[in-house]
Amino acid sequence: MMKGEGKMLFKSKMKWVGLVGLILSIFSILVHLFLARFTEDGVSDYQSSITIFSWRPIFETLDPSRTSPLYRRLWGPVKPLESLHPDASPRGYYADPSSQTNGFLFVRIQGGFHEIRNSVPDVVVVARLLNATLVIPEIQSTTSSKGISSQFKSFAYLYNEDQFMAALAKDINIVKTLPKNLKGARRKKEIPVFRVPYAASPYYYLHHVLPVLTKHSVVELVVSDGGCLQATLPLHLEEYQRLRCRVAFHALRFRQEVQELATKVLHRLRAPGRPFIAFDPGMTRDALAYFGCAELFQDVHTELIQHKRSWMIKRRIVKGKLSVNSEELRLNGSCPLMPEEVGILLRAYGYTWDTTIYVSGGEVFGGQRTLIPLHAMFENVIDRTSLSTGWELSRIYGREDNLNGNYPVTPPSVEEVKVEAWKTAGPRPRPLPPPPARPKSYNIEGWWGWVAESDNEPESTVIELRTNAHKLLWEAIDYVICVEADVFIPGFDRDGKGHPNFASLVMGHRLYQLAASKTYRPDRREVVKLLEETRDHLYQANHTWLMSIRKQLRRSLLDGLTEASTRSKPLSFLSHPVPECSCLRHDPNETSRNASSPFNSQLDAALGTVQHCPVWMDNEIISRSKDKENEEDLDEDDSSASGLFFRHSGGNHESGGGEINKEEAQLEDQDELEGGE
Repeated sequence: MMKGEGKMLFKSKMKWVGLVGLILSIFSILVHLFLARFTEDGVSDYQSSITIFSWRPIFETLDPSRTSPLYRRLWGPVKPLESLHPDASPRGYYADPSSQTNGFLFVRIQGGFHEIRNSVPDVVVVARLLNATLVIPEIQSTTSSKGISSQFKSFAYLYNEDQFMAALAKDINIVKTLPKNLKGARRKKEIPVFRVPYAASPYYYLHHVLPVLTKHSVVELVVSDGGCLQATLPLHLEEYQRLRCRVAFHALRFRQEVQELATKVLHRLRAPGRPFIAFDPGMTRDALAYFGCAELFQDVHTELIQHKRSWMIKRRIVKGKLSVNSEELRLNGSCPLMPEEVGILLRAYGYTWDTTIYVSGGEVFGGQRTLIPLHAMFENVIDRTSLSTGWELSRIYGREDNLNGNYPVTPPSVEEVKVEAWKTAGPRPRPLPPPPARPKSYNIEGWWGWVAESDNEPESTVIELRTNAHKLLWEAIDYVICVEADVFIPGFDRDGKGHPNFASLVMGHRLYQLAASKTYRPDRREVVKLLEETRDHLYQANHTWLMSIRKQLRRSLLDGLTEASTRSKPLSFLSHPVPECSCLRHDPNETSRNASSPFNSQLDAALGTVQHCPVWMDNEIISRSKDKENEEDLDEDDSSASGLFFRHSGGNHESGGGEINKEEAQLEDQDELEGGE
């Protein structure tokens, strides 16, 4: 009896302990949810040890010193470009805009993020060229039909209108809307409209648009291909190139809510105190279809790419054949580098497995499956969804109507259709009407059921239109992160029309804002050739192959600039805004040491003739010249830079181990550093 009572008492106490523990757990969860939801900065107030990220808060590898040769090789500035600085100010006589203009210029810009960003500076230049008053460009033609918030109108959905107008007050006249009488005329379609060709010349505007503008006092331009003015302008119009830079890099600021969220995401990325790499895959369905890279996937995605390519051929966007040899195009460098290949490049160069990699871009064709190899090589592969919460993103969308009723629903059964049709059929024996068409229930992220139904692309639903509008905001956040990243590497630099894409604009902005920041521009043809050489032993590469990869990436820091100046700049000035928008600071010590350096001629070939900066800018660098001399003495030794290719752990955590002896490693890294300078 005593034993039975003891057991009952023990069980009763355990029940109470469990109940108290459950209550405390629920209370703790509620407190955390309350803090995360209602504090001013939300999750950003958490310390880095309590993180919403998908990586470990404590890193196993030891960070190299910021003054060590290894750190400078991986993260340090590109020395030949350190003297290059932004300078977009007018360099001669530059008149203020006239109060008497030839009329109003109303512009509708169509396209994605990079097309809008590339077009707005062109529009501003055209307005000054025509002496026209620019109406704030329209980038979202309607809000109701796209299901997005009506509190942001067009341009203000993405950019800060007031900042845009204030920054360009000395360049052109800008108004927010057309006068009432011209608004009515536009609704009635009584104002002349020009569908501007891609990269139109100044002659086109002066001889076709200007006479109509003078006659009607207003014209409307429709820009749809990501640029309405040719990238290279005559020498006497060079000030217009600097105007493009002032628009793109100073006047175009994102809406305050978007800019604040981008700053928060960047702060969370830097919270652990480590540098990070930004990677833009550039793998969109349009680009893959345009360049004929369908066979890179060998699954259902191949059919989707071919369907898009067929659609492009019918509309004469693509002039080639439907069936092309994707492998041959890949070997020629015409296809994107896969995320796995980019990961191999970075690991071979010396970036350790715990390096933080931020993946940008609104769409990675093939889904997360294509990123699995990159995740296997680097533990800390993240994107904006890892660094922000759903409610933070919803705040930048604004108040949007609930579209749950617009989602595809299960079609009614045949019996229900027949009964309903019979009731509304009218007097008998009138034949029954045909049953209504079955609503399409395909999912844009899943099986593309429309491929077999029609040769045309499906019409976008309201949900898809809303998602496309949201992508503008997502890519704005990615743009800020990529520009500010310690290292940037693109997977591809062309869009679905063969024009420079998001990554090209990022590289151009980085070249303007901080030219010495590490921006790899790998030669895809050479990279693929190197990868094919050791395809069977890719993850156990030998030392010679590793050195070849490292030399290729190192050379891309400068050789890539030469390539961009010949391939990208003729299509998009903002992808390579030098030498027009940059200047060189004069350092007497550098001049005396490097007067005969071969890198000077290489720099001239990559950048062209760059004007020297004003004297007041040169004076700032003299005070730091002695410190720079002392730092260069540290470049003689970097014995920790070499190591195993893909080792995660072991007795030595510095750089993944060390099978290469110290003497060989010193020679290797001295060669790296000499080449980098």
